[in-house]
Amino acid sequence: MATLGRSLELYFVDGHPDGMLTAEVFNWTGHVLRIPRTQLAEGLSRPQAKQTGVYLLLGQDDTGTKGYIGETENMSQRIAQHAREKDWWDIAVLITASGDALHKAHVKYLEARLLESAFAAKNGAVENGNTPLGSSLNEAATANMESFLETLHMILPAIKVDFFQSRTRPVLQTSQDPRGLETEPRFFLSLPKHGIEASAVLVDQELVVQVGSGVRVKWVGDRKHATHYWKIHDELCESGIISQLNETRGTFTQNFAFSSPSAAAAIICGRSSNGREAWKTEDGLTYAQWESKKLEETQP
Repeated sequence: MATLGRSLELYFVDGHPDGMLTAEVFNWTGHVLRIPRTQLAEGLSRPQAKQTGVYLLLGQDDTGTKGYIGETENMSQRIAQHAREKDWWDIAVLITASGDALHKAHVKYLEARLLESAFAAKNGAVENGNTPLGSSLNEAATANMESFLETLHMILPAIKVDFFQSRTRPVLQTSQDPRGLETEPRFFLSLPKHGIEASAVLVDQELVVQVGSGVRVKWVGDRKHATHYWKIHDELCESGIISQLNETRGTFTQNFAFSSPSAAAAIICGRSSNGREAWKTEDGLTYAQWESKKLEETQP
C-alpha cells in the first residue's frame, strides 16, 4: 500500500521565505513559529509567544550547528531572557498548541523527548547544561504527545530545522525493509590506486553510503573550498562513523545518508569530486547517465 502524503501550510509573515513564518498541519493541534533574531520583538508580540510550549534556539559557529531546547509557560519572557544572556543563536522556534492546550507536564515531556532526539541525531552541539528527566504522563497523554512529536518531526525539516535529523541509517536486511532494498538503485565508486571500494543506495532522495564502504581517511583537497565538505569529513572521522584502518584508508562503520552524489563522492575521495560522474551502476552507467535514462523512460 502506498504511503499517504501530507500537506503542510506555511505562512510567511512578511512575504520572505527566510523571515518569520508559521507552520501548521490540517487536523494537528500544534503550531510552529520560526522567528529570526532580527525580528524577535515582532515575533514575541504574537499571541503564541504568551503560551505554554517548548522552544528551540539555533545558531552556527565555526564548529557547526548549535542548539538549545527548553520549555516554559511564557515563551515571550523566556526567549527575551535568552536574548540578553546568549548571543550565539540567530533563530528561535516556538512550538505551542491551539487554545494553549499544552500544560507544564506536556511541555516537560516534549522537552525531554526532543533532547533525546537531538543527542541521538548528533547533527549539532546541544547547548543545554543538563538533561531534564521529563514528566510522568498517563498512557493516553503519552500517546498524544508521541503523536504530536511525530508530526513535529515532519514539519521541522521543511522549515530548515535539521537539528533532529540523523544522517546515519540502520542496517536492514532486505526482508526487514517493506520497500525492498533490492529494488533501490545501487551505485559504486572505486579508487583502485588507494584500494578503496564504496557502494551506496538511493533511498528517499538520499544517497546512503553503505556500512563497510571504503573511504580516504585524510582530506587531501582544498580546505578553502566553498562546499565545506572537508568539515563533514572531519566530523565523520571524529564521531567514529569513519574508522581508520591504516594511514590512508578508512571504512564507514554505519550507513550514512548524503543529500547529493557529489557530497558522498567528496567524502570518500577526500577531495571535491563530481559525484554524478564518479558513482556508477553495476552496468557501468554513471549517475548522470542513469538519471538521464530514467527521465527518458518517463517520456512518451
